[in-house]
Amino acid sequence: MYKRVRLKDTVEVPPEHLADVSPELVKRLLQDKLEGRMDEEVGSVVTVTDVHDIGEGAVVPNRPGVYYNAEFDAITFDPQMQEVVDGEVVEVVNFGAFVGIGPVDGLLHVSQISDEYLAFDEENQQLASRDSNRVLTVGDAVRARIVTKSIDERNPRDSKIGLTAKQVGLGKHGWLEEERQKRAASGD
Repeated sequence: MYKRVRLKDTVEVPPEHLADVSPELVKRLLQDKLEGRMDEEVGSVVTVTDVHDIGEGAVVPNRPGVYYNAEFDAITFDPQMQEVVDGEVVEVVNFGAFVGIGPVDGLLHVSQISDEYLAFDEENQQLASRDSNRVLTVGDAVRARIVTKSIDERNPRDSKIGLTAKQVGLGKHGWLEEERQKRAASGD
């Protein structure tokens, strides 16, 4: 879920920029510092939008810059448990598919894609069913539910989000459309 949140943080202004400590400069420095960072409280910081308040600068011994406390708005992505998300398959591996949901990827394990057996086709980078001829490949749009979440603030790339698409209304968008058309044809 994307959110607009008000945050506070400290930013170091390098000596060459001390003559012009403006909201635009502080915003740029905060963006460099925070964008892409994962935090258990707010999720992943997508961007800093507005700087509201810049406090008094503080000098730290043996550090060349001046440190300012700032209050600002940011757009964050915080995946919630049981949230239904739409994403795109970014990688297919023998144990499932990685789905890009916002700025992070979630794992859609092969056991959570379908009740059918899906075989991994390494050459074509896809998971395929022999029974229904359904195929999941890179670039496919998918709707899934978040079922596990483990955020690693120190190493955001090690954060893990688990997805499922086995419930009604979840799965590859093309498969969902096929199901809608079948129900419409049968009068349901």
